Amino acid sequence: QEEVITMINIKENKLYINIKKRTKPTKYIVVHCSATQNLLKYTWKDIDAMHRAKGWACIGYHFVIRTDGTIERGRPLESIGAHAKGHNDESIGICLIGGIDSKGHSVDNFTQAQKDSLRELVGYLKDTYYPDAEVLGHRDLGAKKDCPCFDVREFLRCGSH
Repeated sequence: QEEVITMINIKENKLYINIKKRTKPTKYIVVHCSATQNLLKYTWKDIDAMHRAKGWACIGYHFVIRTDGTIERGRPLESIGAHAKGHNDESIGICLIGGIDSKGHSVDNFTQAQKDSLRELVGYLKDTYYPDAEVLGHRDLGAKKDCPCFDVREFLRCGSH
């Protein structure tokens, strides 16, 4: 009996630029937050615009997960990201829209749809491409911020929101 692997639904986007290719093995899958409110109106295009405003070539993440759970492609998987200083050439970056409240405070305000999509995307990436990659939050790599505002390892271990 043949095993059937279901491809997850990823909304593809075109960046129209070439980005340097990664040459190191993928050591990490790093989960981030957008440090915005968790509003459906925010998409990969908004993150792309924020990153370009910082002088970057384009969006720094490989994936963005919107509040409705839609997974959007950012940078191509084979490209170096711009999301985890010192680890960009050995990691894949996933950004969840949200992470701050209306007063600008860090908060785990992600929807169940986002968490479900995160679990699905991480499973897909590990099963299909990077079985040995460690999945962690940006803060677990020493970032001096709460990003992504929840314990990624605990979330994946417990299977809860």
